[in-house]
This record gives sequence, structure tokens and C-alpha cells, in this order.
Amino acid sequence: MSLLDRKEEVEARVAAACKRSGRNENEVKLIAVTKYVSLDTTKSVLDAGLLHIGENRWQDVKPKWEALHERGTWHFIGHLQTNKVKDVIGKFAYIHSLDRISLAKELDKQAAAMGIVVNCLLQVNVSGEESKYGIAPEHFFHFATEVSGLKHIHITGLMAMAPYEMEADATRPVFRGLRELRDRLNDQRIFPYEITELSMGMSGDFEVAIEEGATWVRLGTVLVGKEL
Repeated sequence: MSLLDRKEEVEARVAAACKRSGRNENEVKLIAVTKYVSLDTTKSVLDAGLLHIGENRWQDVKPKWEALHERGTWHFIGHLQTNKVKDVIGKFAYIHSLDRISLAKELDKQAAAMGIVVNCLLQVNVSGEESKYGIAPEHFFHFATEVSGLKHIHITGLMAMAPYEMEADATRPVFRGLRELRDRLNDQRIFPYEITELSMGMSGDFEVAIEEGATWVRLGTVLVGKEL
């Protein structure tokens, strides 16, 4: 199946999930996860009109970013080590994986030095899996309050990864839990603006994520494909 065929199929599945849940398709944006594909394939993704690119590691994305960064919007979606902040800040429009105060302070410090505000999403470990990064839900509101005092970070939303499940519908409680956390965060007015984005759902479960309110879905194999 070609890239354009996969794109058409994914868009049809997004439309169907939106219809089932009474949502507008315009509320859901696709992030093409290119971490396992080459520079040439990443260029093809942009050529196909998929203008949101998701990458996990600076050392892997560096040649792609240097060649293609003037095209599209780049999202850092992987775990970010504090000592790698200097590599990614100012290059990615969104950092989806803010999950600890040491990272928040380093992002704020580096952003202040550059005279910019960095858009971040708070990563929450809704499922409680030990193998997953993210803030524990019981610590979430305290963490959000700490981050709210950092002037060079703008929180646009929340991010979560669901456990791998044989049945996609089994991931529903995780996605619902993230949406409920976002809504409670807005109710508590910890930030002086509304938090709107939910980055959740990947190739195996994105339709359920959309039904539960996802605004960004992060799609690798099902959309971008994989290299031989």
C-alpha cells in the first residue's frame, strides 16, 4: 500500500471515529511518526501533505531536521533527558513529554535564555505501568501547579500512552482518564488559560482515543509505513 493510500485510509477511519462520537473531524490532527524511517521517506511524508512530524530522539532526527525543518511542524514525542534540552529547544514546536520538575526548570531556563516560550504537553502515566514514563495521576495537580509558575513554558495539553492491548477498546479507560484530568485541570484554573490538547492514540488504538477526545494522534506504521 502506498503512502497516499495509507493516508486516505487513516483519514477515513478518523472520520468514522469522529462520526461515532459526534465530533468534528477538524478537531483531530495527525502526527506522522517518522522515527523509524529515512530522510527520503520523511520528505515523502511532507510531500503527501502530512505536515506534523513526530520524532523521539535528537541524534536520530538531526539529519532530517537539518534538511527539512523549514517544512511542517515538528513535535518531540519521546522521553527527553534534561541534558538534551539544549539540543531540541527552539527546534520543535511542541514537546509532548514534560514529566518532571527538573526537566521543566531546564526547559524554562533555556527558553528564557533564547527569549522564547516553549509549548509543552504534560505526560501522565494514567495506566500506572512501571515501564511507562509520565507523572503519576496522584501527583499531577501538584506538578501542574509547580509548572504554572514557569514563565517560559506554555502548557497546551496532556499526553499519555496506553498499554499495549490485544483489543483496542481495552485502552479506553486510559484515554478517558486523561481527558478527565484535563477537564479537572481547567476547572481548577491552575493555568490562566484553557488547556485544550490531548495527545493520545497510536496505530493500534487511535480510533478509541478519538472517541475519547484525542486532538493529536501519533501514527507511525499505520500511516507512515516502515522501511524494509
